[in-house]
Amino acid sequence: MNLYAIKAIYLFEMHRTWRTIMQSVISPVVSTSLYFVVFGSAIGGRIPEISGVSYGAFIVPGLIMLSLLTQSISNASFGIYFPKFVGTIYELLSAPVSYLEIVIAYVGAAATKSIILGVIILATAALFVPLRIEHPFVMLLFLVLTAVTFSMFGFIIGIWADGFEKLQLVPLMIITPLTFLGGSFYSIEMLPPFWQKVTLFNPVVYLISGFRWSFFGLSDVHIGTSLAMTALFLIACILILRWIFTTGYRLKS
Repeated sequence: MNLYAIKAIYLFEMHRTWRTIMQSVISPVVSTSLYFVVFGSAIGGRIPEISGVSYGAFIVPGLIMLSLLTQSISNASFGIYFPKFVGTIYELLSAPVSYLEIVIAYVGAAATKSIILGVIILATAALFVPLRIEHPFVMLLFLVLTAVTFSMFGFIIGIWADGFEKLQLVPLMIITPLTFLGGSFYSIEMLPPFWQKVTLFNPVVYLISGFRWSFFGLSDVHIGTSLAMTALFLIACILILRWIFTTGYRLKS
């Protein structure tokens, strides 16, 4: 494995983050802070506690997961799409770098950015509400697994997209609504029985539920099921990427 190539691509992508720090870091943190002000203060006054946890603290895992999912996808998709757009993808494909090394570098950089952002948002949340993390190892596990999985998903979107509009299509039109409807701001136990069953078809429910369990020991879905669903989606992304590089799907378009 060519570690120098992986390091070069990884560092280039990380440097891009610091060149666009307003968009990459500050903007998501400000947006999350506004969620705390609006939902934590306005709605939190009407819903003081959920299962013994203050409403402001209850929504923290969902807000972190919202930023983690959208930023992981955006970082990875733009990272691989831009070389296609400007034509430098041909230099990358002709270099002595394997497909595995390309994926590790781009996905690793995107996941690193998302994890850093998640930690910053967690620190920001601690300024608004008192937090406790009952299972820190599980919290880190979900943080890393989710960042890596959705960075792979974003990498796939970047290869699939043939325009900047499509890069934003999935994060804005699919992931964000699924996150809002996946229990970010409420427990699905608050829903009528029929809608509880419908909500279980939303894959983001399992991510938020497992992540929230690592904080408070509370979850809408068993923690084992949440981990299994995350691992299943990770495996699906790996298989899709393998198919893409085997067939050369849109790599040179």
